This record gives sequence, C-alpha cells and structure tokens, in this order.
Amino acid sequence: MLDDLTDKIYEAAFVPDLWPDVLEGINAASTSVGGAVFLFADEQPVRGRTVPLLQDLLSEFLVGDTLQFSTAVSRMCAVQPASFVDVESFLTAEEIENDPVRKRLRALGIGAHTCTAIPMPSGELAIFVFQRRLGEGNYDRSGFDVLDNLRPAMARASLVAARLGLEKARGTVAAMTAIGLPAAVLSSSGRVLTANPLLEAMSSVFLPVAFGGMAIGHADANRLFQQAIVAARSEVEPPVRSIPIPAAAGRQPLILHLLPLRRAAHEVFSGADILVAATALSASSTIPSPSLLAGLFDLTPAEARLAASLSQGKILVDAAANSNITVKTARTYLERIFAKTGTGQQSQLVALLKSAELPQINMREQG
Repeated sequence: MLDDLTDKIYEAAFVPDLWPDVLEGINAASTSVGGAVFLFADEQPVRGRTVPLLQDLLSEFLVGDTLQFSTAVSRMCAVQPASFVDVESFLTAEEIENDPVRKRLRALGIGAHTCTAIPMPSGELAIFVFQRRLGEGNYDRSGFDVLDNLRPAMARASLVAARLGLEKARGTVAAMTAIGLPAAVLSSSGRVLTANPLLEAMSSVFLPVAFGGMAIGHADANRLFQQAIVAARSEVEPPVRSIPIPAAAGRQPLILHLLPLRRAAHEVFSGADILVAATALSASSTIPSPSLLAGLFDLTPAEARLAASLSQGKILVDAAANSNITVKTARTYLERIFAKTGTGQQSQLVALLKSAELPQINMREQG
C-alpha cells in the first residue's frame, strides 16, 4: 500500500490536482481525516493543497491573514521538525485554545495535529500536516511510522512542486523551463531524452556518454548516480536518490535528485522514466543540519543526528553519546547510513557529507 502511495506522491509533484486524492490516501493509511501541504518561500505568498473536507477553509486562509496570526504555523516553521511530530507538544493549552486556525478547525470536528517540515536547498520550506477527529486522541507510534516512511517521497515531490508553484506541468518543454533548475529527463536505461539549457551549460558536471547516456564528472557521485539508474532499470528502489556533487573551481556544491516519473507524470514527460534535477548550495563550512541530511538521504531523524555528529569529526563513541544512544545502536544506525549514502567506511561518509558543505536553511518565519 505504501509503495502505491509513494508512486502517487511523485505523480502529484507534476500533476498537483492529484494532491487532494493523495492526501486522502495518506489519511487512510495513517488514520487521519485532514491533510494539507503548504509551501513557504521568501517574498512569495503561501501556497497549499488540501483534502476536499478542508478546501474552502484553505482557500480562505491563503487569501487572508489567518495563517499569519497562527501560533501553531509560526512555531512549526521555526522548529522545522525533521520527522512527523505531535504538534500539540510544542504548544501550551492556551495557545491551542486561542490559535485562530485551530478555532476554525475545531468547528469542523478536527482535533490532534501532526506535521513535518522539509527545508529545501533551493530555499523553500514545505510543511505537511495531518489531523485526526476531535476525541480520537493524539497520533501514536504506528501513525508516525506510516507518515515517516512516506516522508522521503514527500520531500522530493515538494522540491518539484515548489519550483512549479503547485501548477500542473503541461508538457516536457514547459515543465523543464518552469522547474528553473538544471534538469534532464531520462529513460529507464539512462538515455537522456531531453535536458534544459541550465543543465546543458554545466558541461564539466554532466558528461555525455555512449548510447545517449549521462555521467557525472565527479567519480564518487557518478558511482552513486549509475547505481541509481541500474536500480531504476531493474524496477527496484534505488538505495540513494539524492547525491552530493562537491564544489569545484567557480562552482558551488550541488545536490542531484532523482525522481521517478510514474503514471500521469510519465505521460507529461512523453514516456520518460526519471527526472534528474540539481540544486545548488551556497559554499559554507557549516555542518550539515540533521533535517537536511534526513531529507537528502532518506535517513531517519536518529540516523541523521548521528551522521551530523560524525560529520563534525566525532568518533563513533562520542557521536553515540551526543545522540543519547548506545554504541551498539550507533553501529546499527551507521550500517544503515552507509547503505543509504552509498558509502562503506566512516571516513568515506564524513568526506561525502563535508564535500557537499550543506548550509543551514534560514527561512523567514511566515504565518
């Protein structure tokens, strides 16, 4: 069931009219009744999609100032939780009672909330929120697990949705232009069907190879990229869908994202199977934030915290202590991190994280 939902999430990135149905599907899997996705960016109005039950209310919120005065919205934009969390635990009883958004939702029978925030290297912030009916209590571990398992797909779909402005991509050329990032669409065999001028201009990064394929100019990044293409050809889930490309002379570090094109998205891109899009990062010595690591490499929050500690140069024993876990648990997490990042040694992992020089995303609080 979650595999089908994952496909639908990626599809909705290019056909946003499908978001209400996708959110309803996530509701069914997580025993929710309400759901919405919001996109925040500096100097732009808040955008969003929701389930039919809340559509009229969302339309009112997006054109008015209710979101601006919501303590819950501003608190979640500030906290930016890297997994789905119990929103109520971040608010006082008085804040919950007086929040203007909560007042309107309670009138519709909506109670407990959970949400996650997805900061993107390109600067936008996506927030997914789901709600239960009044009287059903807060989310339990099983509900959080379902949502967290779908979060990596939500993160990559948000990257495209934010660039398209939650508007439908109506054709290959229009979509590639609207995305506004270096991008190409590939067949399942890795053959480049079309690339936009932004990607074509980066001839030192994206290299043409035999039979119309593409390679990455950095050896380690190319190894992960080719592994992902082979996995897509075999119709299995690739271990890595976000690949750091280190900075080079005159160029910022990049993160390369691979998104499967399923169902209607496959039709939008004239039968292509994979979208490759690159986002640039401002060169920085700042240590990777756990939330960005979680989104980039599909790490759980606990795995992301451990990876962030290791990237600071800590040995495993100290990183485990810093994360409040045992060394045995840290070793288990480390093996999972190796698998998800395509590395095999701690030194390789640290070099990978450092090479990307991932900056903290400083979003202006909105709402």
